[in-house]
Amino acid sequence: MSVRGLFTFGESLAAFSTTSGKLRHAGTVDVGIAGSEAMVAIGVARLGIASAWAGRVGADEPGALILARLRDEGVDTSAATTDQEAPTGLVIRDFRTRDSTRAAYYRHASAAARLCPEDIAEDRIREAGVLHVTGSTAGLSDTAAKTVFTAIEIARADDVTVSLDLGYRHAPWSPEEARDVLRDLVTQADIVFAGDDEARLLGFAGTAEELAESLAALGPEEVIVTLGPRGAVAELHGARYDVPRYPVRAVDAEGADEAFVAGYLADHLTGAPPERRVRTAAACRALALSVAGDWDGLPDREELIQLARPR
Repeated sequence: MSVRGLFTFGESLAAFSTTSGKLRHAGTVDVGIAGSEAMVAIGVARLGIASAWAGRVGADEPGALILARLRDEGVDTSAATTDQEAPTGLVIRDFRTRDSTRAAYYRHASAAARLCPEDIAEDRIREAGVLHVTGSTAGLSDTAAKTVFTAIEIARADDVTVSLDLGYRHAPWSPEEARDVLRDLVTQADIVFAGDDEARLLGFAGTAEELAESLAALGPEEVIVTLGPRGAVAELHGARYDVPRYPVRAVDAEGADEAFVAGYLADHLTGAPPERRVRTAAACRALALSVAGDWDGLPDREELIQLARPR
């Protein structure tokens, strides 16, 4: 039986990282890509499920880098747009310790901020098993937010499952600006991933379990509240599920949340039961934590099997 894949879109950036210390002291930098939706697309592809990413990149080397890396990972980028008038956004990271990374974003007037509803590949959404969107892309600009809501409307009209990662970032919008938009997105999603801090930003309070219940009351049938190194809480179709924690040596938290989302959605697309979805998600997060980089540590199925083996 063929499995309908993942379709996602949003901001992707070229990423330049030092291996240690400040950029001014670095003789070399690591070159890669970043962006929540792109990382999820790679994670799903590595787990053997078809995935596609769309978005706007500039007609420049950073844009070419993003598209090349995604294609190398088996992600379909045929619905992406190359903007001839705006540059690709950049992120530069100073990496000092596993607990101290400083990021500087250069995305003003970037191609991604010019994302608009006309960029949507409606047929690709209708063919997908899951449409995955994030609040971080909705925060880029008014047109980007409109694009996210339009894509959700198309998906819901064709009974395509809508997955939302709240993905709140302090830049480019304030908590006050984000709150109403994110609440609206939650009401239209089927699956919601939220950090406990993001759930509180929406005005909810209490334990992680209470936060999950509050989010579920807005409409989504599946809610996962992530707690960083403390694990996660899942409220799925009215039932509570334990999300396991795998002991690993944490090296870099970048990409860990996206790995969690990718693991959950990959198993969701194959029709796996809830218990397996949360186990796979937790295992993907653990493996991503153990490797430096946004997408470098995203695992394949064999690595998940190895993690589960007794030691």
